[in-house]
Amino acid sequence: MSDVDQDEKSDVLGPQQMRSLRESKARVNIFEGAIRSGKTIVSLLRFLMAVLFAKGGVIVVIARTRDSAYRNVFEPLMNAGLFGPLARLVHYTAGAPTGRILGRTVHVLGASDAKSEKVLRGLTVALAYVDEVTVIPEEFFTQLLGRMSPPGAKLFGTTNPDSPAHWLKVKFLDRIGAGLAGWRSWHFQLDDNPALTEDYKNQIKAEFTGLWHKRFVQGLWVAAEGAVFDMWDPDIHTIPWDKLPEMRELIAVALDYGTTNPTAAIILGVSAEIDRLGRPTPRLFFVDEFRHDSKAAQQKLTDGELGRAFMLWLNDRHLPASTQSKLAPRFTIIDPSAASFKVELRKTHGITSTDADNDVLYGLRLMASLIASGHLLVAAPTDANPNRGCPGFIKEAPGYAWDPKATEKGEDKPLKIADHSIDAGRYDVTTTENVWRRYIKLAA
Repeated sequence: MSDVDQDEKSDVLGPQQMRSLRESKARVNIFEGAIRSGKTIVSLLRFLMAVLFAKGGVIVVIARTRDSAYRNVFEPLMNAGLFGPLARLVHYTAGAPTGRILGRTVHVLGASDAKSEKVLRGLTVALAYVDEVTVIPEEFFTQLLGRMSPPGAKLFGTTNPDSPAHWLKVKFLDRIGAGLAGWRSWHFQLDDNPALTEDYKNQIKAEFTGLWHKRFVQGLWVAAEGAVFDMWDPDIHTIPWDKLPEMRELIAVALDYGTTNPTAAIILGVSAEIDRLGRPTPRLFFVDEFRHDSKAAQQKLTDGELGRAFMLWLNDRHLPASTQSKLAPRFTIIDPSAASFKVELRKTHGITSTDADNDVLYGLRLMASLIASGHLLVAAPTDANPNRGCPGFIKEAPGYAWDPKATEKGEDKPLKIADHSIDAGRYDVTTTENVWRRYIKLAA
């Protein structure tokens, strides 16, 4: 998560920002701590300064995906409100493999899984900027360090806190000052950002609870425990299906495939809401759900039978407004493991699907942020329409918990129990993030 707000000004830096700007001369420089604490803006400023002197190799910008690199790195750099006249010297098209910064070519790399480290092979890296180091695979980061061979090569990285057993903390941050040469880090708290008002700080504090509050607001490296969605309140986070607002579009339908386990699919929409002044105030909604539980129905369906049932539901009405009855999901997203079902949908029904982004922790963090901030609501069945809405998700959400055995090993993993609708919802928001981010602006 980037901590840059596009309305934030960079002409006033706080003491911690100034300190890190002066002292970040090591081989590896990590800016870590709470969201919106000012760490990203100062790290980008320091990176710009380093671009001018990088030599002996290529310059790389690394993020979880190229879309997140655009959103968290290049979009702020190209904003004159943040970087003044320097913004005109930064050029990047979202998704492109290269950009230009201060006249230098910059390679933009996505690192969404361990296999992505192959893209580094053959590169000699003089300067690297890494957005959100903790969501980068360890193998990729290790390969990157090995590629920084030119004299004076430098890395600037940002991150929010994660598990205290995360590889970045255990193998590197905890060893700074205890034998690990060439590394420096700076810890940022919410109050280190002088651009934030007290009202906005209070808003951020209210948008995160439990684990996410400790990590993203307090800046603590703490272990996951208890409920994943400990902020969940059906009175706040659900809306009767009959009262769904008009939708701008139905972005996607995402399906979690099961044979002996339930199969669940959820449709994600973005609303066309406006405020009293006529300004757009879009929100995301899980508007409708398909679910087949072979155990409950005492009937195991073949892929052909499941495909027909799914398509019958998909071609039905999903919104209460009759004027929107023909609105259909733009994308179909399927569980990456459901190879046979994807073939069935393509051959029999002509549906071309997209593999779901199955980064579990990132997806849960994203969904928790959306729910806590009120940017994501879930449609609930009503007496008039008992077969509409997302009853499976609403039932699973309050009991969805972190696995205590995984926590003991330093891992953030949820218990794989009653999670099929949640998985479908997670596929929705994670896989289409680059789409709904055009409408929805989180405080992180």
